Amino acid sequence: MSGKLFVVGTGPGNPDQTTPEALAAIEASHVFFGYGPYLDRLTLRPDQRRVASDNREELARAKDALHTAASGERVCVVSGGDPGVFAMAAAVLESIEAGPPAWRAVDLQIVPGVTAMLAVAARAGAPLGHDFCAISLSDNLKPWTVIEARLRAVATAGLVIALYNPISKARPWQLGTAFAILREALPWSTPVIFGRAAGRPDEAITIMTLAEADPGRADMATCVIIGSPETRIIERDGMSPLVLSPRSTGGGT
Repeated sequence: MSGKLFVVGTGPGNPDQTTPEALAAIEASHVFFGYGPYLDRLTLRPDQRRVASDNREELARAKDALHTAASGERVCVVSGGDPGVFAMAAAVLESIEAGPPAWRAVDLQIVPGVTAMLAVAARAGAPLGHDFCAISLSDNLKPWTVIEARLRAVATAGLVIALYNPISKARPWQLGTAFAILREALPWSTPVIFGRAAGRPDEAITIMTLAEADPGRADMATCVIIGSPETRIIERDGMSPLVLSPRSTGGGT
């Protein structure tokens, strides 16, 4: 008999940002699959079992979870943030699509969560108040030429851009190259937000212009938001500035 498979996101890392729906799915599950640091965020009962794996083992993790759920277990695949944004929901569906018929019979529930760009935006003001997009700078699953083409397209289209996976030891140059590409199309006064560990005790939110943007301020725990030409900074005496992408643009209402 087929079991149940939940795919949840725990949010950016602050326990208050894990939704009640995700907490209910965690409470109802017996076996947990996920990247070790994400599983560490959970407080599990003695009857609940965790199976940790490396961050780059998404497909293997998804297949193991589906196999376990198909055997009748109540399984939870755990992501940070939202499971559908550069996370495990896509890996689970890719595995279902390519896998045995039994995996399509699994009762699947994907539970939405708070993704990093939403947490960073809330800390900075309203940078996502108008049209925006999200791009991962990781070239593990797509070539860098595609990333460059997308950056140029969205910059010329006037979209606010949230950059995920901006930098790592294996690719320390890519965020700097992304800023150089964006400076070709955007005003250098465009606001840039470096949002590291938003909502966690080690949170650091830094706002500067595109001209000043230093890739050295980012790591893999950082989401970088680059404004559109309409995005502006609201200065406040003795308080952190606010970033606003106004609801209307180009004369619209």
